[in-house]
Amino acid sequence: MATANIKFGASGWRAVIADDFNLNNLRRVAHAVAEHLKENREYGYKGEEYLLHLKNSGRTPPKIQHVVVGYDTRYLSEEFGRTVSEAFAAEGLTVLLSSMDVPAPAVACMVMKTFAAGGVMLTAGHSPAHYNGFKWTPYWGGPALPEVTDDLETRIQGLTIAESEKFLPFEHAVSAGVIKVLDFHEDYFKQLYSLLDAGAIKKAGLKVAADPGYGAARTYLRPALEKLGVKVLPLRENRDVLFGGHSPDTDEESLGELKTAVVKNRLNLGLACDGDADRFGIIDSDGTWIPPNLVLGLALEHLVKNRGFKGKIARSLMTSHFADAVGRRYGLTVRETPVGFKHIGNLLRTGQYLLGGEESGGLSIMGHVPDRDGILACLLMAEMAAYERKPLKKILAELNKKVGNFLNTAVTLRVDEGVNLAAVLEKLAHRPPLNLSGASVWRIDHTDGFKFIMKDGSWMGLRRAGDGPLVRIYAEAAARPRLEALVEAGKKIANGKF
Repeated sequence: MATANIKFGASGWRAVIADDFNLNNLRRVAHAVAEHLKENREYGYKGEEYLLHLKNSGRTPPKIQHVVVGYDTRYLSEEFGRTVSEAFAAEGLTVLLSSMDVPAPAVACMVMKTFAAGGVMLTAGHSPAHYNGFKWTPYWGGPALPEVTDDLETRIQGLTIAESEKFLPFEHAVSAGVIKVLDFHEDYFKQLYSLLDAGAIKKAGLKVAADPGYGAARTYLRPALEKLGVKVLPLRENRDVLFGGHSPDTDEESLGELKTAVVKNRLNLGLACDGDADRFGIIDSDGTWIPPNLVLGLALEHLVKNRGFKGKIARSLMTSHFADAVGRRYGLTVRETPVGFKHIGNLLRTGQYLLGGEESGGLSIMGHVPDRDGILACLLMAEMAAYERKPLKKILAELNKKVGNFLNTAVTLRVDEGVNLAAVLEKLAHRPPLNLSGASVWRIDHTDGFKFIMKDGSWMGLRRAGDGPLVRIYAEAAARPRLEALVEAGKKIANGKF
C-alpha cells in the first residue's frame, strides 16, 4: 500500500523525494491533518484548553480556521508547498503560505502570532538533499506530541483514494482568498528583536561570518544580524538544492569554510544554521567549533548573568550536564526529558522554563516559540560576545574553573555482523553491567534508552538509532581518557560483550 511508509518520527515524516515523498502522499497527509482538525474543535487537544489559550491571549475563536505552510530550499519545495495548500483549501481551511523558503522557527512564530490551528513545515532538516519531510506544528507553536502524530498516522491509513485526491487549484484558491501568500520576514524579525538587547549588540561593533548552508536561513540570518548593527561576511546564501553535495548540517565537519573565513578575516564569530534553520553551529574567533552541549551552558550563563532571566532549565536525557552545573550556581532546577525537542517544547510552553535545549543543536528560550530556533541561538551568542567583549573560549575557560570540565561526545555505531541487537537490548534491560571501565555504576536511567551514571558525574548513554543495526552512544566526563573509556565500554555493550 502506498502509505505504508508514512510514519512520523522525532521531527515529523521524512522520505525520499519522488519515492514515498510525492504529491499523492503529501495530499494524503494534508487531508489527514485537516480531518484531525475538523473532528476536534480543540485541534487535537482538549477544547477547553484551546479556548483558554485564545482567551488568555485576548482573542476570540476565529470564524474561519487557518493553517500556516512553509518550506525549505530543497528540490520542488515550492511545488510541495502549493500541493499541501491546495489540499487544505479543498477542506475549507484558509492557508497562510510563505512566499519563499522560510526557517522552521518562522513558521512556528506565524502559527502563534496569527492564532492558527497549526502549521506545516516541509523540510527534512539536516538530512541529505534527496529527502524531504512534513512537520506538523499544533496551535501552541511546538512540535506535535506522539498522541497527535499517532492519530495522524491512523487517519492517513484510513483515507480512501477519493478523499485523498481532493484539491482546490492553486490560482483559483489564491483568487478566492482561501490561500494567502505572505512574506514571513517582518513578523519573525520583530519577535526575535523583542528577545534581544539590540542596543548592546549595536554598540559592540561585532564582525561575524554568517553561513546558512544554502538553506532556509539564507534571507534571514544575515539580515537579522545587520539590522542589529553587526558587520557580516555572508557565505553560501544562494539556493542550492544539493546543499553543496553535503547534508545541510552544522557539525564541525560541515563548517570548514566558515572556520576558514573567521580566521582569515579576523572575525569575532562564525554563525551557521542547518537546512531549515532550527539548529545552530558556532565558530569562535580562533576557528574553534563550539559544540551545542557547551553552547547551551554559555547561553544559560549569559541569560541569567547578563540579562537577568529566571526560571527552570529543560534538556534532553543525552544532553551534557554542563548547563546543570551552570544552573546550580544560580539556584536553578533542571528537568530531563526523553530525546526529541517535542518533549522540551511541551515544557517551554508552560512559561516556567527560561531555556530548553538538546545536544544535537536545538535551543529555545522563555518568551519565544517552544521549538528549536538556530537563528535565535546564533543571535544569543552574538549578544553574549557583545556583553562580554571576549572570545567564547575564554568565557568557557572561566566557567570551567567555577563549575568543572564537561567533555562530551556522541558516536553512531553499527553493531558487529551477527549481533542480535534486540536481544542485546533485552538483556541490557534485565541484567545491565554495574561497572564500566573500572568505575561502579551509581544509577541507570531507562527513560529513553540506557544512561549509566557514575558517582563522579561522568556518564554513558546508549539508544537504538532507527530500526537497523545502529546504536547511538553518548558519553561525558571531566577528562579525555575517561571519556574515551566510556565510549569503548558503550561499544562493547552494544555488541553484547557484558
